[in-house]
Amino acid sequence: MQEYPPAARTPLKGEKPVAKPRRGRSARTFWLKQLHTWHWVSSALCLIGLLLFTITGITLNHAAEIEAQPVTAERSAQLPANLLSAVAPDDAADAKKPLPAPIAQWLGAELKVPAGGIAEWSADEIYLALPRPGGDGWVSIDRATGAVTAEETSRGWIAWLNDLHKGRNAGGTWKWFIDIFAGACLVFSITGLFLLQLHASKRPSTWPIVGAGLVIPAILALYFIH
Repeated sequence: MQEYPPAARTPLKGEKPVAKPRRGRSARTFWLKQLHTWHWVSSALCLIGLLLFTITGITLNHAAEIEAQPVTAERSAQLPANLLSAVAPDDAADAKKPLPAPIAQWLGAELKVPAGGIAEWSADEIYLALPRPGGDGWVSIDRATGAVTAEETSRGWIAWLNDLHKGRNAGGTWKWFIDIFAGACLVFSITGLFLLQLHASKRPSTWPIVGAGLVIPAILALYFIH
């Protein structure tokens, strides 16, 4: 037996008709929910990073006014006799190559320096630069005598944070962090823009304020930077 849908009921006197759900409003509600979710998740991921990069942006902008007092420490050591043959002078041309693994391990244990980078080999000396955030360093090995000299310079925690801001000598892991952080900031900004669009009809000042955020730096760049 074929079934038919129930006929629409005529509202009784004084009864308000039941409003049918509007498709457009349902879609808007869905996107509002999605955008709010992505916006708060990306903002939570970005929060500490934004604080770090904002503060270091100020310190970098005033780097010349913030005096740093570098502290330099120099140490000396002597290669063990069983390792001298690995650095003995030879007739090879100057080259850039890693230190032999036993010597790198010995330097790490004896002088507490990361010696896994690329060193410069010349006829008389092996020189290994040790750049790092907030400081510099180097290790020099005399190929004839095995005398080792190491120097480390620290410019303080502000310089360390500034170098993290720039990604200077911070390694591949920090480089990936900056890229991922930048992606999260991009999601935060784009979802914020769409949320502004969805709420703009009830907030007439939305686009004038957004426009001011574009026009003000553009004027400063065009007329005050020479």
